[in-house]
Amino acid sequence: MFTPPAPGNWSAMNGGAATTYDLFDAVLLDRDGTLVEDVPYNGDPEKVRPLPGAREALDRLRAAGLRLGVVTNQSGLAKGLFTADQMRAVHARIEELLGPFDDWQICPHDDGDGCGCRKPAPGMVHAAAAALGTSAGRCVMVGDIGRDMTAALAAGATGVLVPTPVTRPEEIAAAPHVARDLPAAVDEILRRQAAVRPTAPRRAGTVLVVRSDSAGDVLVTGPAIRAVAAGARRVVLLCGPRGRAAAELLPGVDEIVEWPLPWIDGDPAPVDPDDIRALTGRLTAVGADEAVVFTSFHQSALPLALLLRLAGVGRISAISDDYPGSLLDVRHKVPVGVPEPERALSLAAAAGFGLPVGEEPTLRVEVPTTALPDGPYVVVHPGASVPARACPPERWVEIVRRLTATGHRVVVTGGPVETALTSRVAAAGGTDLGGRTGLAELAGVLAGASCVVVGNTGPAHLAAAVGVPVVSLFAPTVSFGQWAPYRVPLVRLGDAAVPCRDSRATRCPVPGHPCLTAGVDPAGVVAAVRLLTTGIRR
Repeated sequence: MFTPPAPGNWSAMNGGAATTYDLFDAVLLDRDGTLVEDVPYNGDPEKVRPLPGAREALDRLRAAGLRLGVVTNQSGLAKGLFTADQMRAVHARIEELLGPFDDWQICPHDDGDGCGCRKPAPGMVHAAAAALGTSAGRCVMVGDIGRDMTAALAAGATGVLVPTPVTRPEEIAAAPHVARDLPAAVDEILRRQAAVRPTAPRRAGTVLVVRSDSAGDVLVTGPAIRAVAAGARRVVLLCGPRGRAAAELLPGVDEIVEWPLPWIDGDPAPVDPDDIRALTGRLTAVGADEAVVFTSFHQSALPLALLLRLAGVGRISAISDDYPGSLLDVRHKVPVGVPEPERALSLAAAAGFGLPVGEEPTLRVEVPTTALPDGPYVVVHPGASVPARACPPERWVEIVRRLTATGHRVVVTGGPVETALTSRVAAAGGTDLGGRTGLAELAGVLAGASCVVVGNTGPAHLAAAVGVPVVSLFAPTVSFGQWAPYRVPLVRLGDAAVPCRDSRATRCPVPGHPCLTAGVDPAGVVAAVRLLTTGIRR
């Protein structure tokens, strides 16, 4: 549980820009098609042509204190189409035109060499991060094709795709973030960096934080709740029944109030005036000096804000596109598609709360001691809270069969209502833990895994919270950039361009559920696990 700091120690926690964290330390850039015109196998400095606006965009990153690296595949070396000296001359010309870079990472191998550095493998991203004195999770990778995004995500970095005429439509659909050109990508990187910094850091007494939704929603709000806890003497979390188990695992929470909210729950009971009066009384009893109401992009904070006013809460902060009248003191707005943890962190920053230096904005939970299976294992979690995001059982059966055939030990997990599913899937060669773990015990099982294969559902965020790589079988009914497991090594699988994209459908509206049937090849899952556990893609 959160231990309040001793009186007088607040300035060390929220004292301004020098004592708050940044999202990113470095920006890594693909060379051809991102920085300069793509001239195939170029060994001639005279053919170097910077892309429009590249120099000005890079100078803005330098001015913001971000280190810059170039991460580039140069198979022309392996093919003998140019020499290392010719390549160095090209790079010298690029720096003459675009300014100095802090690091260059070059893969000299060809596609069939099986190295761990050639994109889409993550080796060069990790190497660049190490050379720049940071971690991959604190880097942004900007590139123009899907290989750049795969390498970034597999390393745990943020990916921004800047398409060119050679970028395939399916690569654009699958990208976590897309910018029209390099200057626009830089605009977004700097905007995200600034959004989570409190412009006026504050200290507070008792703060009520709210995230009344499912376990995954509570987990992705964890970094923002820790930011509030860094500047508050006491934090009380209001959550719903579906989020209670996740709330109990979050650092920074002193007290939990569980209450279902009929304007939030997906299957709500009718509004009961007596229940609303009782909730208002319970909120009054918290004695909060202020409240920060976290919501998803399609939810409204205003009904609860009204009750909080009636409960006497003096300062209320929330994201609201709707006019709030006198219900909010801090009305915050966020662009569409921002990762949920950053969306919540930006609200905390608008309210005056930021994570202190050294506190990474990753998801985090307190993991209990759990009896783990012996030896290395891969977790397969076939269930999903929303049917449209569930891979068909027969596909999961084939995935487990392929994983075990390639030497992986598989542990199949699921909740009490998923035991028939986990039994069927585990029969293909896995160990069935379906129904045998609560959320806390599941966190322990996931923490011991080498990799987790899961759809876009709560346990994907739990895997991120314990720092385990994720193979994400992601149904595109919601935004991948917004809901992907945050800041962990990741491979996305599934057809991202199906007609249900961004529909928020809870049941698949397309016959045959193509995004997670034809779009998920079990052999591709095996390759993704290999990429995340060895860094090599064959």
